[in-house]
Amino acid sequence: MTRPPPLFDTALARTRLARARRAGHADFLLARVCDDLDERLGAVLRRFPQALDLGTPTPDAALRLMAGGRCDAVLRLSPLVEAALGVALAVGDPEALPVAPAAFDLAVSLLALQHVNDLPGALAQLRRSLRPDGLFIGCLLGGRSLTELRQAFGQAESEVEGGVSPRVAPFAEIREMGSLLQRAGFALPVTDIETLTVRYADPFALMRDLRAMGLTNVLTERRRTPLRRTTLMRMAAIYAERFADPDGRLRATFEILWLSGWAPHASQQVPLKPGSARTRLAEALGTTEHDPMRSSS
Repeated sequence: MTRPPPLFDTALARTRLARARRAGHADFLLARVCDDLDERLGAVLRRFPQALDLGTPTPDAALRLMAGGRCDAVLRLSPLVEAALGVALAVGDPEALPVAPAAFDLAVSLLALQHVNDLPGALAQLRRSLRPDGLFIGCLLGGRSLTELRQAFGQAESEVEGGVSPRVAPFAEIREMGSLLQRAGFALPVTDIETLTVRYADPFALMRDLRAMGLTNVLTERRRTPLRRTTLMRMAAIYAERFADPDGRLRATFEILWLSGWAPHASQQVPLKPGSARTRLAEALGTTEHDPMRSSS
């Protein structure tokens, strides 16, 4: 049986990220999710002696973990060769973790997993890298990200060229991620969504930011011919017509899909089996139980 071709060109993704880092990475989105990571970890009252940062586009998450004082050591698995900056560094692929099983108490990954071809496999490897009762927490771009740009490009290409090319990557959906965490072996999986709206003067400013984040098109089946100027200008006009605020600025949606799960451990809570309760709900609430079938007879 032959494998389907990979969805993403991971070598090109690394090249685009390296270009963005050299030119000056647009870090406003990453800074926001790093703040959110600090807040989420702040609710967990324990230490994480050994931590892993898996593929976050810059070292910011790893540096924050060290600065927070709750980790004795952090290993950053980076997609690029970079300076270590106070944390241990390895260059590698999130789909082939070069780490021993049960090596970490905490694993984080921010805005990296949306370009992984085998997401179930990457999550399974993350699960194996954690010690019992170890925590994984991460985020990736969700399904409504850049919906305005996708709609504008789709309509423009249909009108001008008679068809739509693969231009913006398909993003993960929250309903899928809980199941993937369970399949990977995580206990107590949790997923939630945060939606950020960034406003721009025009679509070209948004496209410059995407380039500066290394988030331009890396689909294997992407269009290889240059984009027509007519199509690009029609896209900009449609974007302005459909997604402008009253002051003329244009909305761009970034949906951040957060996920977390724990490596199983005997101390963790487990749900009771259906029908195993020993106390009626009415007793717990201090109310009188009402049987509608008995009342209607």
